[in-house]
Amino acid sequence: MKISTKGRYALRMMIDLARNDQGGYIALRDVSGREEISPKYLEQIVTTLSRAGFLKSVRGAQGGYRLAREPKDYTVGEILRATEGNLFPVSCLENEPAGCDRVEQCATFSFWVGLQEVIDDYVDHVTLADLAARSDPSASCNP
Repeated sequence: MKISTKGRYALRMMIDLARNDQGGYIALRDVSGREEISPKYLEQIVTTLSRAGFLKSVRGAQGGYRLAREPKDYTVGEILRATEGNLFPVSCLENEPAGCDRVEQCATFSFWVGLQEVIDDYVDHVTLADLAARSDPSASCNP
């Protein structure tokens, strides 16, 4: 499993919105400048996050984006799944329980199931508020 740029940038954008929330809407160009992410790429990410119901938006001169819920009410898992799809480490888990024709004799299937459980447990227990609190806004992070 490899998290794409879209997933990583979506997390950065959501953290930025959480960190800079002053009750109003935040312009995409402001997020773009602070996070050093192309506005065009952020527009694609915003579309995905808005469809998932994670963002509220207003058009116009005073428009922009804001979180639809409190940062503590978002998990990293749900944000990544909205942008990445599933977080399966191997393709045979996508069609569980019959992952593949060899599932009955597969020596590694239970290992992959266990790894998936660890991944889900971790990403579903870290919130956006957790990330916003532990990240330093002055640090240059560009994963």
